[in-house]
Amino acid sequence: MRIPPALAAVAVAALLAGCAAQPQGALTTPVPASPETPEALAPVAPIGEPTVVASGLDAPWSMVRLDSGSTLISERDSRLVKELTADGTVRDVGSVDGAAPGGEGGLLGLAVAADDPTGLFVYLTGADDNRIVRFDLGGEPGGYSLGASSDILTGIKKAGNHNGGRIEFGPDGTLYATVGDASDTASAQDPSSLNGKILRMNPDGTAPADNPFDGSLVYSLGHRNPQGIAWDDDGQLWAAEFGQNTWDEFNIIRPGANYGWPTVEGTSDDPAFVNPVYQWATDDASPSGLTWVGGTFFMAGLGGERLWAINPGAPTTAVDYFADGVGRIRDVIPGPDGSLWMMTNNTDGRGTPREGDDRILQVELG
Repeated sequence: MRIPPALAAVAVAALLAGCAAQPQGALTTPVPASPETPEALAPVAPIGEPTVVASGLDAPWSMVRLDSGSTLISERDSRLVKELTADGTVRDVGSVDGAAPGGEGGLLGLAVAADDPTGLFVYLTGADDNRIVRFDLGGEPGGYSLGASSDILTGIKKAGNHNGGRIEFGPDGTLYATVGDASDTASAQDPSSLNGKILRMNPDGTAPADNPFDGSLVYSLGHRNPQGIAWDDDGQLWAAEFGQNTWDEFNIIRPGANYGWPTVEGTSDDPAFVNPVYQWATDDASPSGLTWVGGTFFMAGLGGERLWAINPGAPTTAVDYFADGVGRIRDVIPGPDGSLWMMTNNTDGRGTPREGDDRILQVELG
């Protein structure tokens, strides 16, 4: 299978702005501009301090808000799916017994299709592999339960780290999954491997006819450990990715494009690879979840222990908030009434737990 040439590089220039939530500047490196970079949008920014929506979570990894008003939460190590009800109660939905927690693996991403509210898709690390499983979601708000399960995709190589794990349904109705290289760096450049990729599949796990490689789930390649994906208002896919020792990346994702790992980390002058739109020193980001709210991307920072607000354009700008204020942030999603929810991750063995951790926090935007 031939790997197609990468597209032209997209732009970055660092610009740090002052704001009411006291953003902190971070070391970045500009990436050469490109004609395909859109005009920058007016940013939205956090106003005031976060408020607590839920507390007492154990190494939470992913959250998905339902139309019913409830929110489902995965806990990596307990293997539990939990429900946060509209009145703020947190209860157990069920245990994903097929998950085998260890290192960075366990019960990871959650997703629900807009046209299939009775199905919960989970990305988990099992005894032998990473896989995507669909569970029947039974019951009513305040009493959801897990029913029968069916495997959607199996055989993704697992490891103690670099398992990826984010799953999201795109605006086209297909399911996207971020998959790490499972510490086998060569897999990222191997088009026959599912590792080191962003995958795109139909809800039943089959390959869409319009995927870039015939009969393959591979949508893009050359990734190290992507854990955040989100779409802008135009339906364009973007991703956040852990670097190794030098650069974390924010990328515009094009079908069939190659993002360079392990040959390059961050920007390069190799025309075979797509450059990041923005990059950070790894101590400032270590990105996980990514979401789009009000014309701005928000990115969760684990090692950087901060929230990043990113506005793609010419130039792309990124500003950080709550540095050292709430600790590690694993996931971010749109909250109610135009707000932002962010989920801390201080109980996973790498953070310093604060009172009430781990928590879901609401941030007002303006």
